[in-house]
This record gives sequence, structure tokens and C-alpha cells, in this order.
Amino acid sequence: MPTTRRQFLATSALTLSAASYARAADNPGAKVRLAVMGLRTRGKQLIPGFAALPGVEISHVIDPDPAMVKPALDVIKNPASPPKIETDIRKVLDDKSVTAVVVAAPDHWHALATVWAAERGKHVYVEKPVSHNLIEGRRMVQAARKYKVVIQAGTQRRSSTNVAAAREFVKSGKLGKVAFARAWIAGSRKPIGKKADGPAPKGVDYDLFRGPAPERAFNANRFHYNWHWFWETGTGELGNNGIHGLDVIRNVLQLDAPTRVASMGGKYVFDDDQETPDTQTATFDFPGCTVVWEHRVWEKNGPEKQSFGIILHGEKGTLLFDGNGWHVRDGEEIKEPNGPDMVKAHQKNFIDAIRGDAKPNAEVEEGHKSTRLCHLGNIAFRTGKVLKFDAATETTDSPEANKLLGREYRKGFELPAV
Repeated sequence: MPTTRRQFLATSALTLSAASYARAADNPGAKVRLAVMGLRTRGKQLIPGFAALPGVEISHVIDPDPAMVKPALDVIKNPASPPKIETDIRKVLDDKSVTAVVVAAPDHWHALATVWAAERGKHVYVEKPVSHNLIEGRRMVQAARKYKVVIQAGTQRRSSTNVAAAREFVKSGKLGKVAFARAWIAGSRKPIGKKADGPAPKGVDYDLFRGPAPERAFNANRFHYNWHWFWETGTGELGNNGIHGLDVIRNVLQLDAPTRVASMGGKYVFDDDQETPDTQTATFDFPGCTVVWEHRVWEKNGPEKQSFGIILHGEKGTLLFDGNGWHVRDGEEIKEPNGPDMVKAHQKNFIDAIRGDAKPNAEVEEGHKSTRLCHLGNIAFRTGKVLKFDAATETTDSPEANKLLGREYRKGFELPAV
């Protein structure tokens, strides 16, 4: 099938000359050996894609819960050599044969594992949101620069030809001035109930799971997946899914930093252990454009009859991302279907960047800039303040809010200075 101009633009927007990015591997032809940290959900999902790439081997799998290991190993088809099994990433990082680390652990582990790996010269694929707090994200950017490693954020829509085509369409001026953008998720989640503290499951190292977070007795609601809904370990729905919508908007509209942030919402529906809001809006003022995120995780469907969606309102039309791709209405009414598998493309891009053959499509600084929107939205919600943001210092005009830009770390799990 011949390549259309739009497809060419989308592909070329994702691919940069190797000369524009310093060679990241000492031996570009060598096998890339990956250690995967965090196996329950995202790590297990990423393993097959990485293992299928030529010259890539899954060398280690890492999780504090031994019950997560077998399901993760089962998705590797005919491995040349079985991965080593570890519970603690620190036991892996000094292995010089490991090329890179895939960090798919909970949010509160992202920055620490990434910086530890970078210090040892290992490249990192870190899942979204890239950090648990804003200061951590900047530290990760600094680590990438100092140690000259590739750090790719797991915002796979950065490798979507569909999103690249939307960026080119907006850049062409066909949508006119885009002064308002909105992203949302409904989700139809269920409440998690209320659970008492108790003993950890057999074999689980819950202290290691907590890592940088404060020490706590084991509670099933603060463990697998539900850690998302507690401020000590997660970033709520804004960090969980808002990052995807906000990153697409930043990418397509080429936005940098907001000047003002406000957020409202609360726990209006769920009566359970969750700390983060089940209903939230966050508003970000950029020069010339306002961006809104909203979630109602209890709702079966969202705006435009889409459980997840992104919409850009321009002078010359409205561009809507839905499950089928994107289309424009009330203007040049065109449709752009979804392109090839963006997750596989994102994984390949990371490996190509390690080998020096490409620039990472979601380099950590872009991941940090999108993630900081989530942090600022959550801080505005938690403080009840409208925040003015200074991008140069990455601080706000509120001393109360600035206290939430970072965190205290447990002994042994302190985030290193870079």
C-alpha cells in the first residue's frame, strides 16, 4: 500500500536522525539485557513486547511479591535463558551485564529506581507518571543529563503516528487558534471497601514494597493496584490516567508550562479507604490556551459518549480523539484512524535509542513536564488554592503548596542528589 502524505508526516515526526542524539550504548551491536521491576500489571504487559525485539533479552524480573513472578515469566515465549528472579532492585543494579531497567513498580518507586539505575550507567524505561512528586521528576531529568543515559517515559502515545498526525494538522493551521482543550476519563471503577491492617501474604516483603514511603502495617487496600489511591504511594486518577490525556494535549499543541492551576472535587460517591478524589477537575492556564482534565471514576460513560477522550477546540473546527482515532467536525471534516501498535513502537524506540539509532520519543524531560501537570493539579486540589506556577524555579506562590512538591524519605531509600 502506498504511503500517504499524512502517514509520511506522522512517521517522520516520530523519527529523528541518530546524529541528533549521542550514541547511548558503548557497544551498539551488543545484546540489550533488560531487568523488569514491577510484575503484577504493567511489567507483565511490557515483557512480551520487549522480549520479541531482536537482540533483546529479559535478564531479570523483580518484585517483592513472589506470587507475581510465574505469571510474568509465563508471557515470555521460548526465552534463550530464563530470567533471574529478585525481590530487590539493588541486587540487580551492580550487575554490569544489565543494559537497562524497566520500572513498572508503583509511582513512589519510579524516581528512586530510575536515579539508582542512571548512577550505574543503565538506561531506563519508566512508566507513567514518571515520578511521585515534582521534585523527583526534575531529579530524574538531571540524572539523565549527568550520567548520559536514555530515560524514556512510558507515555506510549508519543510513539503514535495518529497523535503525530494530529500535531501536524494543528501545526498546519487548519484548526485555527486552539484556545481550549479538554481530556477526561469515566472509568466505571468500583469502590475498594474498607479493610483492617493485618499480616502480609506469605513471602511478601511489604517493607520493601513501601520503599521510600513511610513504614506502615500491611493493608490489602494499600497493596496491589489500590496503592494508586493513597497519597503516600500514588497520584490518584490524575496521575494514573490524566497523564495520558494531558501529555497528548501538550504534545499536539506544543505547550510547555502552565502559569496558573486550580482544581476542585472530592470523594462524592465512594465510601471506602481511598484518599484520592473520585470526582475531580483540574484547570491549567497556559499562555493563550486553557486545558482541563476531569474524572468521574464512578461514571459508566463520559463526555462525547467516550469513557476516555481528548478534545481540542479551535477557531476553525473541533478535533476529537476517540477509540477509533481522531476526527474533525465543524471545519475540515476529516478522519484519522488509529495507526500501528503504539506500545510496541514505543518499546522499539527505546531500544533504538539505547543503540544510538534514534532519539527517544518520550524523553524524560517531556515526561516530567506532563507529569508535573498532574502533581500541580493534585496539589491545588489538596490545598484548595489557585496556584501561580514559576516554570524557571518549578515552585508556586504558595508556601503550603510548595511543601507538597517533594517528600520525606525513609532511611535507606533516600533519593540521591544529582
